Amino acid sequence: VASRGKLCFVVGGTGLYIKTLLGGLLECPPADPELREELDRTWEERGSLFLHERLKRLDPESAHKIHPNDRFRIIRALEIIHLTRKRLSSLVQRHGFRDNPFQALKICMELNRQELYERINQRSLRMIEGGLVTETEGLLTKGYAPDLKTMKSLGYRHVVKYLKGACTLDEATYELQRDTRRYAKRQLTWFGADPEMVWIKPKDMDGIIKKISAFQMVNP
Repeated sequence: VASRGKLCFVVGGTGLYIKTLLGGLLECPPADPELREELDRTWEERGSLFLHERLKRLDPESAHKIHPNDRFRIIRALEIIHLTRKRLSSLVQRHGFRDNPFQALKICMELNRQELYERINQRSLRMIEGGLVTETEGLLTKGYAPDLKTMKSLGYRHVVKYLKGACTLDEATYELQRDTRRYAKRQLTWFGADPEMVWIKPKDMDGIIKKISAFQMVNP
């Protein structure tokens, strides 16, 4: 896009993705199939806390940052430790996401918390009413397992719980709204800790245009 003289826009709320895009990837060895199979088997047989405790012994800093139920990240951290003989936290600290391959202007929309939460509630309702249940049923029918990382994302995991009969659809909707609000709160905390972030009201189009124009003047 940039080679064609166009301005690139990356839009999204996943802080780690943006951090990786702007700071560069951490170079780690690829997954080892045999080791991954062994760790997966241990997870199934011993449970999440067993592997999380192992990670806590080997790399307390990483364990502190990873939820005990986050199967993928726990197993990947243990995998990296085994393959590199180094703590994941030390590799992250050494890398520091300081590659800076791009000059970027970071803009975050600043909404009143009550308005933000109401938007989240309404969006969650539209997702349910717009066919999320049917979509999830279709994925399960095609063989997508409920324990896949993608199926545990916001929306899918709540509908899976409903389809299993563990809750009503109203309860699933409520939990989707609640968990999305919590996720938004974590996003705000993440972006709020970034000193490079520029906060702008969504309706302040003139302010947004001025910020972008000023950035382009300095970074043609």
